[in-house]
Amino acid sequence: MRIVPSKVLSIIAIVSSSVAFAAPGPPPPGVPPPVGTPIDGQIFFLFAAAVTYGLYKVYQFKLNKKAPM
Repeated sequence: MRIVPSKVLSIIAIVSSSVAFAAPGPPPPGVPPPVGTPIDGQIFFLFAAAVTYGLYKVYQFKLNKKAPM
């Protein structure tokens, strides 16, 4: 008995598609967040971290810059 690659691929496709169609449904919706919840509570710290990282990268670039000959 010889294994034919096209039959193996078709069996794999059938098995994988049956798993995909048997997936459970989406979870039920949860409780919505309360009205007035701020979405930018700690934005200052994110901005400060971004500026600090940017200054670090500029310093690193200037430190590794080759001198002209």
